[in-house]
Amino acid sequence: MSQTIEHLKCLIIGSGPAGYTAAIYAARANMFPVLYQGTQPGGQLTTTNEVENFPGYPKGITGPAMMLELQEQAARFGTDVRDGWITKVDFSGSVHKVWVNETTEIHADTVIISTGASAKYLGIDSEQKYLKLGGGVSACAVCDGFFYKNQEVVIVGAGDSACEEAHYLSKLCTKVTMLVRRDEFRASKIMAKRVQNTDNIEILFNTETEEVLGDGQVVTGVRAKNNKTQEVLDIQATGFFVAIGHEPNTKIFSNYLKLDDTGYIINTPGSSKTNVEGVFVSGDAADHIYRQAVTAAGTGCMAALDAERYLAAKD
Repeated sequence: MSQTIEHLKCLIIGSGPAGYTAAIYAARANMFPVLYQGTQPGGQLTTTNEVENFPGYPKGITGPAMMLELQEQAARFGTDVRDGWITKVDFSGSVHKVWVNETTEIHADTVIISTGASAKYLGIDSEQKYLKLGGGVSACAVCDGFFYKNQEVVIVGAGDSACEEAHYLSKLCTKVTMLVRRDEFRASKIMAKRVQNTDNIEILFNTETEEVLGDGQVVTGVRAKNNKTQEVLDIQATGFFVAIGHEPNTKIFSNYLKLDDTGYIINTPGSSKTNVEGVFVSGDAADHIYRQAVTAAGTGCMAALDAERYLAAKD
């Protein structure tokens, strides 16, 4: 354990659009922020092959390239961007204590949490293969649906989010096949009815994904199995969307911050404030509704401004 305790004015935990935007604003306000990138530098966007809906990129940009540009912009204004991840926190006192890689202890006047949320996947080998290749597997229809315009896609899920994403895809794609593991939806009746009444959405109940089919580079179909009849069918598709939920990366804060039933940090409405003074949240760690890069960036700005005002009030 390190014997030297570092004291910071502003610590940012996480390095997606929220974290980097918070860093840009905090650095420009002379808060001398230190940002720890976490286990996935750049966040979820590093798994996105093309980003075409973020303002300022008329020709689009890849997710990893965009995150590198945001990192460079944050560093340009003086942000200290570091490797490593926060393994423990103590927000019980007036000093916010965190530990990096279980060794280095840091005390921070303000903490901005931008740890995001991780999409849940089925975990089958073929799914992970084409996800890593950027060849047709996605967990965000709003982000990637446009790339499958006038094509046929498959979506897995049974909740409100799955129904919402299936309905969104139906406006872009010629056909959407929805795989539901049970014999009914988990979604609200109004959302279930919406997809059931959409002509180009085919719903297959009691059906599970066996394999994502492809040519080695891109998805060409999905092999599914009816768990009642054991019938196996191959579905032609160029896109495979997974809508079985997200898991917020917030467990290490659960002893100190108020979380909702699914683990998202509860912030004061209209601000980035948490229940602990001097600790702020931005991005998907608190947002289970929009989950977009542009909204995450906006809340990163809010968190930095809230942190700046918090420090100013203490002076």
